[in-house]
Amino acid sequence: MIQIRPVSDLRNKFPEVEKIVNEGEPVYLTKNGYGAMVVLSLDLYARLTDGAETALDEADQAAAKDSRRMTHEDVFGNLRRKINAQ
Repeated sequence: MIQIRPVSDLRNKFPEVEKIVNEGEPVYLTKNGYGAMVVLSLDLYARLTDGAETALDEADQAAAKDSRRMTHEDVFGNLRRKINAQ
């Protein structure tokens, strides 16, 4: 079940929020009735970001081995051509 709580619950009901997060569920926090942030366990956050971190590390290693550099326009122009060709 989605957990939506006011941001004040971090201060006033931290043990409840912590329990939900430690059970593997994110807690969506609102401020003045609008979405403000999401609280995740470190484990869930790591699972969500590990792929991106690995890809960035691989890109850094590849860049270190290759002296060619691309401009912003080169990169996004190539992406646009690939997307439009589909």
